[in-house]
Amino acid sequence: MLKAVLFDMDGVIVDTEPLHHKAYHNMFNDYNIHVDKALYESLTGQSTKNVCKKLCNHFNLNVNANELVDRKRYHFKDLFFNDPSLKLIDGVHDIIKEYHKNGITLVLASSASMLTINNVFTKFDLDQYFIAKLSGADLKASKPHPEIFINAAEASGFNRKECLVIEDSTSGIKAAFDAGIYCIGYDSLNSKNQDYSLANKVVSNFNEIPFEKVKNLV
Repeated sequence: MLKAVLFDMDGVIVDTEPLHHKAYHNMFNDYNIHVDKALYESLTGQSTKNVCKKLCNHFNLNVNANELVDRKRYHFKDLFFNDPSLKLIDGVHDIIKEYHKNGITLVLASSASMLTINNVFTKFDLDQYFIAKLSGADLKASKPHPEIFINAAEASGFNRKECLVIEDSTSGIKAAFDAGIYCIGYDSLNSKNQDYSLANKVVSNFNEIPFEKVKNLV
């Protein structure tokens, strides 16, 4: 029986992908690099540090990846506090409250930095529902490596077979699969061309996975 739900954040809890898109492309312009649609979409779900390392290698940039990270985060911070489009994903607040009310342990497992995670959780008052928040930016390997979900399951206090992951990206779903955790793929409007084939179940709306439908999935 289900004991814990491990949530991704970007594209699952909060609609930050448009802000990330703007921040990344502002950074691309700063360094005069052209990242086409296919390359950008292949980087979805990965930590900013990992993305910037790949960009440095791909474009043979003569700068440290950390410089790109700082520049992208500078743009994202400005957008986070000034762009009125930032909002929670439709239906996610209700499902978080429903799971919490029914005794499900909630853990966040995101590739975002802990600063961004804390900003989101403060802005939308989410800390009251989650027992732990994990950032992939603090790990040696980001998604699709399974470490973050292995750690999130441990943080929940339950066996991985008693957990499920909610993810919207190819890399996140692969990470859950390799961790041996049941995964619900959330087919987000903002996560384009992602591969959901390794997900155990795919949904496009949170009203498809109320507590009564998920409690016996694992």
